Amino acid sequence: MRSTQIRSTFLDFFTSRGHRHVPSSPLIPSDPTLLLANAGMNQFKSYFLGEVTPEYPRATTIQKCARTSDIDNVGRTNRHATFFEMMGNFSFGDYFKADAIAYAWELLTQGYNLEKDRLWITVHQDDDEAEQLWRKIGVPAERIQRLGADNFWDMGVPGPCGPSSELNYDRGPAFGREGGPAVDGERYVEIWNLVFMQSMRGEDDDGTFPILGDLAQQSIDTGLGLDRLAAILQDVENVCSTDLLLPTLTTVQELAGRDYPGSGSSGEEKVSFQVVSEHARSIAYLIADGVLPAKDGRGYVLRRLMRRAIRHARMLGIDQPVLAPATASVIANLGDVWPELADQASLIEQVVTAEEESFTRTLTQGTRLLNAAITRSRGSRSTTLTGETVFELHDTYGFPVELTIEAARDAGLTVDEDRFTTLLAEQQKRAKAGGKAKTAEALRRQDAYRELSSRHGRTDFTGYDRLDTVATVLGLISDGAVVPGADQGSTLELVLDRSPFYAESGGQVGDTGTIRTSSGALLDVLDTRLGLEGFHVHTVRVLEGEIRSGEQAEALVDGPRRDAVARSHSATHVLHAMLHRTLGDHARQHGSLVDAGRLRFDFAHFSAVDPTQLAAIQALVNDHLLDDPEVRIWHATRSEAEAAGATALFGEKYGDHVRIVDIGDFSRELCGGTHVPHGANAGPVRILGEASIGSNLRRIEALTGRDALAYHDTERRLLEELSVLLGTRPQDAPEALRKRLDALTTAQQELARLRETELRTRAQHLAATARTVPGGRIVTEKVTDLGSDELRTLAINTADLLGSDHAVVVLGTERDGKALLAAAITRSLHDTGTQASQLLVPAARTVGGGAGGKGPVASAGGRYVGALDQALALAAQDATRVLDQ
Repeated sequence: MRSTQIRSTFLDFFTSRGHRHVPSSPLIPSDPTLLLANAGMNQFKSYFLGEVTPEYPRATTIQKCARTSDIDNVGRTNRHATFFEMMGNFSFGDYFKADAIAYAWELLTQGYNLEKDRLWITVHQDDDEAEQLWRKIGVPAERIQRLGADNFWDMGVPGPCGPSSELNYDRGPAFGREGGPAVDGERYVEIWNLVFMQSMRGEDDDGTFPILGDLAQQSIDTGLGLDRLAAILQDVENVCSTDLLLPTLTTVQELAGRDYPGSGSSGEEKVSFQVVSEHARSIAYLIADGVLPAKDGRGYVLRRLMRRAIRHARMLGIDQPVLAPATASVIANLGDVWPELADQASLIEQVVTAEEESFTRTLTQGTRLLNAAITRSRGSRSTTLTGETVFELHDTYGFPVELTIEAARDAGLTVDEDRFTTLLAEQQKRAKAGGKAKTAEALRRQDAYRELSSRHGRTDFTGYDRLDTVATVLGLISDGAVVPGADQGSTLELVLDRSPFYAESGGQVGDTGTIRTSSGALLDVLDTRLGLEGFHVHTVRVLEGEIRSGEQAEALVDGPRRDAVARSHSATHVLHAMLHRTLGDHARQHGSLVDAGRLRFDFAHFSAVDPTQLAAIQALVNDHLLDDPEVRIWHATRSEAEAAGATALFGEKYGDHVRIVDIGDFSRELCGGTHVPHGANAGPVRILGEASIGSNLRRIEALTGRDALAYHDTERRLLEELSVLLGTRPQDAPEALRKRLDALTTAQQELARLRETELRTRAQHLAATARTVPGGRIVTEKVTDLGSDELRTLAINTADLLGSDHAVVVLGTERDGKALLAAAITRSLHDTGTQASQLLVPAARTVGGGAGGKGPVASAGGRYVGALDQALALAAQDATRVLDQ
């Protein structure tokens, strides 16, 4: 059974049993506690927590998942991968254990025709109910095993959790020992995990996640791994040999010029083939979903996968680029199922090509540094490469630890891995400590939001239609706790049952304004944001009176500011469309700030946008706005919107029903923000510039509306002032200024030439005043009208004129309230080992400073200008002593 049929069989089974088919969410989750989507339930977390009422009681998905916790096992086991498709069915307070177990058994044994006597079951050690249900369905007791922590599921962070029951398939003696999944996970491979969501984990100060209690409703979360099921149904050893990855494995074999070792074999060569093939798939999906290589966060996950794949390709003898052809094979094979792969093919190719070129340079540089470190260790008769050296190569230069260990071993050295591990742990501890306080504070606030949300539900947002609303104060939050009231001067958070204030989301800033209560309190609304999905939290300062929970209040949005923000938001959509048109489809949004009168737009691109392109983009934006296109807002299901070509922004979370914003016939985006009714209301747009904000990421900043006009007026006034100063018309100012600058450059060059001539002449006069002393000649002189560089040059020129004799020149001057000294000695004196700086040390102390410089020239300076003559006399004495030695 091919993977396409495996997917359709799963979805057909559950949709026919009342489950809503929900599309996969992007790998970039909207949940701030998650780096990447790692389970099918991620997008339903708010349902399990009871924060949001589900739109449907049952759901089924095929979710893209990325996990790097098992990265070191890829290629070394038959079941681990860093990317996989998780097929799942979910119940939100609808059915529970009995139906979940019955569905899984029916689909595996009848839908996929797996042999019943090869299916083994594990349950949690305390879950008597689950075991009885499995026995009732026909599984004999000897094929049901009770396990501990392995059969309790959570996300590794605070959130829903519960006991689980796993279905495992016996692949036979060729894959390992008898004894069931408790004995051998390679032979008895887990294919489906049924999680009985019934509990909630929190987080203590010591970093543990205790169970806080039961969830509001019992729910089901299951995950059936497509990779593992495909390997079983296609009767192959692992995912690399299934139709999901076989074309990519074939590509890697062609690049390596040798065959994959095949089933039953082992060794590092086989591991490398699997790592390159499997990681290529992960890399393609991550980039397609908006992840780009970076030094931290999810970007570092991608970079690590790319570098690991490159390293294993080199171990296979592939010296040519490998990531571009490998990811291209992934796109060709899976692009029909996951269209985002094909849509972002150009982006994927450019990112992997640039990263591979960069890492190849890193490997070259790292190898050179490593070889030098090995040479030093051998030279000191050490048999160990220090942990500090390994850590520096890893942390500063990105050189893989595995390569360092391997190279050291080849050189007959060991590596102090314990010290390296300690240094790495210390670095991670410092990073973790930095965010712990913020995390604790955020969790306290989240608890307060949940408390109010569970009592009152979602906020009724009225701000699309009006800017004022009569509402009830549902709750007040101060320092993460719900409080009954607050006095004048307090700053706190406030929740209303109805609110006209837009909450910050989608890049658009939150509304500001005022709230006046029935008791007469006046509040300044400083910001509005989403505490939970659909739950508006207002940051307020009490200007007058006292605010109490339960009061009636009149909420009023700052209208002019809202209008300015709407102009920027509509302009942002048009800018996005014009970037696509000018730079290509890969120039997708990767973040934005939509504020009153200004916008910031981050997008994927691989080089600077030159001024000509930037001007063309600005012209296109303004031309389209001047055409005054209608801004139309409509609603549809997400699938209908996507079918209509609406752009969904990666990292944003959308419900089953979405809001779409059309601007003319050139822009269609899913968007919950506020907009102008017609394009002409948004302009003009003035782009201030663009710059790099990271690897493969660019940022454009622009002004809109009145702010753009004010900026234009300021520039015009500056141009007019400049024209007056230049005595020309504004349109002729650039050329006039260019001529003035050219003339200034010529004059400066002539002045420098004259100054050079003057210094040579002064050097001749100084050389003629040289005094003969035992052992050589000395020039000490106080001069005027020189800076530090010219003083130094004059000393050098004078010493050069004294020829081959042993001679010392020490000059001093006053400049900007400081005493300056310079010394120069002839080459013949320097060849005896004398340094010019040693002649200036006592003199420098006299003027309150220090001497610096190496070889035949030195400088000094200090704040005691009145001691300059004394310092020169002291320098003359020291010079006489040195020459007489």
